[in-house]
Amino acid sequence: MTQTYLKRYKMEYSLRLLPPRVFVPQGYQVLPWQPHLLEAHAMAKFQSFRDELDAQVFPCLGEEAGCRRLMGEIAKRSGFVADATWLAVYVHPCGSIDYCGTVQGIRDDMNCGGIQNLGVTPNHRGNGLGTSLLLHTLHGFRSRHIDRVYLEVTAKNRPAVRLYREMGFRHVKTVYKSIEVALT
Repeated sequence: MTQTYLKRYKMEYSLRLLPPRVFVPQGYQVLPWQPHLLEAHAMAKFQSFRDELDAQVFPCLGEEAGCRRLMGEIAKRSGFVADATWLAVYVHPCGSIDYCGTVQGIRDDMNCGGIQNLGVTPNHRGNGLGTSLLLHTLHGFRSRHIDRVYLEVTAKNRPAVRLYREMGFRHVKTVYKSIEVALT
């Protein structure tokens, strides 16, 4: 094993820029936070991140138990913002559902919102679900009188970086996260 560093961007967004309309792609539902959905959030998180670079940056994202533990820790935080925490589901024509996206919100000591773990499962990417979850969480923060939000994203995650830039997030800082990788 050797240690390397991944570039991550801290990005911020002013909720004064927030578009008024929130949408949900056809065939999907976006459910507000409820404690009984913790396991569903954890599974959507695991399915979204397990084969992605972020699972190397944050190993808990690559394990079901790690996602369950992380989701529980986020929900217990004093700054947890339930109004900014959403679960996306796809409703199949037969009536079965897939938990296919998740995002969580926290409030820091400066009354800024922190977007945590916005993820969409691979089979549901490219349908506008990430944009929908992002808009839902931004509106949730605004409903709690939060004016500014931030997030961190791995620079190599180009689709996510593109989404945030298109939504109006601005890059404010570059940070480096150390990870261990296997020698080949």
